[in-house]
Amino acid sequence: MISYVRFLPCGSVLKSNDRGVPKTMSKKLTATLYLLFFVSGFCGLLYQVVWLRLSFAAYGIITPVMSIVISVFMLGLALGSYVGGRCIAPLTKITKISAIYFYAAAEIGIGLGAFGVPILFSRGTRLLFNIEQMNSLSYLFFSGAIIAAAMLPWCVMMGLTFPFMMAFIRETQSDNNRSFSFLYQANVLGAIAGTLLTAYVLVELYGFRQSSYIAALCNFSIALTSIIIGIRHKSIYGGTDDKAAPAAHLIERPLLTLVILFTTGFSSMAMEVVWIRAYTIIFGNTIYAFAAILASYLAATWAGSYYYRKHLSEGAPFDTSKLIAILAAVSFLPVLLNDPRIAGNPFMVILSIIPLCAVLGYLTPKLIDEYSGGNPKEAARAYAVNVVGCIAGPVMVSYLMLPLISLRFNMIVLALPFTAIFYYIRRGAQKTDWFTTMGIITAAFIYFTLTTNLSYEEFFMKQGAEIRRDYASTVVSVTPADDRGDGKKLIVNGIPVTVLTGITKNMAHMPLLFTAGQPKSALVICFGMGTTYRSLMSWGIDVTAVELMPSVVDAFGYYHKDADELLKNPMGHILVDDGRRFLARTKQTFDVITLDHSPPIEGAGVSLILSEEFYELAKRHLNDGGILHQWFHMGEDKILYAMTRAIVKSFPYVRVYKSLANKQGFHFIASMKPIRPVDSAGFVKKMPLRAREDLVEWFTDKDPENLIKRIFEFEFDIRYILKEDKRLTITDDRPFNEYYFIRRTVNRINGTYVEVE
Repeated sequence: MISYVRFLPCGSVLKSNDRGVPKTMSKKLTATLYLLFFVSGFCGLLYQVVWLRLSFAAYGIITPVMSIVISVFMLGLALGSYVGGRCIAPLTKITKISAIYFYAAAEIGIGLGAFGVPILFSRGTRLLFNIEQMNSLSYLFFSGAIIAAAMLPWCVMMGLTFPFMMAFIRETQSDNNRSFSFLYQANVLGAIAGTLLTAYVLVELYGFRQSSYIAALCNFSIALTSIIIGIRHKSIYGGTDDKAAPAAHLIERPLLTLVILFTTGFSSMAMEVVWIRAYTIIFGNTIYAFAAILASYLAATWAGSYYYRKHLSEGAPFDTSKLIAILAAVSFLPVLLNDPRIAGNPFMVILSIIPLCAVLGYLTPKLIDEYSGGNPKEAARAYAVNVVGCIAGPVMVSYLMLPLISLRFNMIVLALPFTAIFYYIRRGAQKTDWFTTMGIITAAFIYFTLTTNLSYEEFFMKQGAEIRRDYASTVVSVTPADDRGDGKKLIVNGIPVTVLTGITKNMAHMPLLFTAGQPKSALVICFGMGTTYRSLMSWGIDVTAVELMPSVVDAFGYYHKDADELLKNPMGHILVDDGRRFLARTKQTFDVITLDHSPPIEGAGVSLILSEEFYELAKRHLNDGGILHQWFHMGEDKILYAMTRAIVKSFPYVRVYKSLANKQGFHFIASMKPIRPVDSAGFVKKMPLRAREDLVEWFTDKDPENLIKRIFEFEFDIRYILKEDKRLTITDDRPFNEYYFIRRTVNRINGTYVEVE
């Protein structure tokens, strides 16, 4: 999952007079305000995680939904910052009330969002069902409108907090012109804490709902503390000067500053999207992988802002032109240092992004300080421009750049604007050895990234792989050198997903054999190589397949020679959609629903098709006596127990079979009606001739009846699984499989951690 919380509004005050702190403010008050804004930044991160998850559950784990959520979040921050900067001076002047009270009101509003957003999402989802828009574009339009209506008011309140606190600082000392940078520093530090605590502690212990309530309590506590500060410091209120312009001596080219702020926001946030895609092959696609990348990003950003504050206090901050020169060079390091021939480990990834993030952490608050001169109105304007860049960058890269060009060239293109700004500044600056050296280094980096460097996509292409790209994924289809048919592999965003195997055939045949009577329809969620879909089609029934990623569907022909024939068959329907979203908005029912989530079982978002809520939804779309099939490949034993209990809570009849292939993995067969006994001879008679041929196609045993006996030979006693802790389950609120850091750490210390196959 991608996070943009380093721009969430929070704040502090400055530490000493030469750093911008008014002499009238004590160290105790300074520390208190710093803590308030640290906690505020922590809360902002937590809300973003929770609200994104709510959106995924309601509207689908698809890139457009994520983009809408992130865009609404950033838009709210930009609007709140801009409006707050313009209105705070008139408000304090008319009401004669300190800006600290308006800040407290904004924090109260943010805290109410913890309760308001889930309610609005729930009501909006019901409204969407009433509209019954089955067309994907229409559905996205209305779901986007609901997400915006539910989230935007609270995000605007987050945006208000920055100018409101700057106004309070301005009240105490009218010549304070460096307040933004300290607020920014506290913001990033709070975001780091929010990233780590949310991912590693809070959600695992308390779930999403209670974690958001903890954040709300923090917001209310911030508000109460702010009110107390306002009461105790009435004497320092002096009003905010709305007409105070940025100090002219701080900046010479304000338009260029805004261009740089927009560009840094655009490129840095777009790069983060590309990094997540590019580095999934190294980190994996778990919550903790994303948290590690984001925490490293934020830590480097905080370090940059810290050194800016330190150099500012010493009266010798780096010159902006030199920072741009460094930025132009280090922006190519993520490309250079992650060539799979020389690197490919998490340490190298983090090492490559730290210099870029540190320079941005230094440059961004410096530019806004210089542009605003401490004026909340001007700071809000500059901040809003930066945030607008943060909105535009991810949208541009997700929908235009990633589908068209490789990950390597995406990173190069996004680094080039920094180079362009550097050469523009250099043209008007005095030529020095420093600029000449940095220009040569940057040119050399560009040359090597264009002519010598490889990304993992191109590494696979040298092995004869086919590469497909879309807004959601980079899909690699590759065959090992021996060119055996069963050696073909499907790799999505660097993660090996599946190979050609009889297991995926059985995901179709096993549930169909258990249906009462002759089956007429089936749904497969997660298309993969298309093997399960192909086997379902061999029964001559109506088959619907739902797959998130367009390029996965496009690769169907790579794995199966009869793909074109199957695609033309009117009995088959392949939809590019989220499986849960499809079930939520369709009225169709099926004799069989078969599920095969992408690995690993701990993958981000996987729980949304393993949870109690999902199984309740799925069973409403089964015909009388219909069968649900769920596959569990391998993983932690407690995840197996939790998934089993989630299924059993929804279905009264469940049987579990060990896989025929090396007894690896489990097939779950669930129904609302008693499941018929295994009858090998009867099962064979039930199968059409083409289905029998498909069943034995990849097995050495070509006798269908004998093969069916072997498939159902290894039934697993479900009572063994259910005897474990009854609290072990998977829900939307408590995604047990995705959040596991604490329990696995404890279990490994105690020697009780177990993997099952």
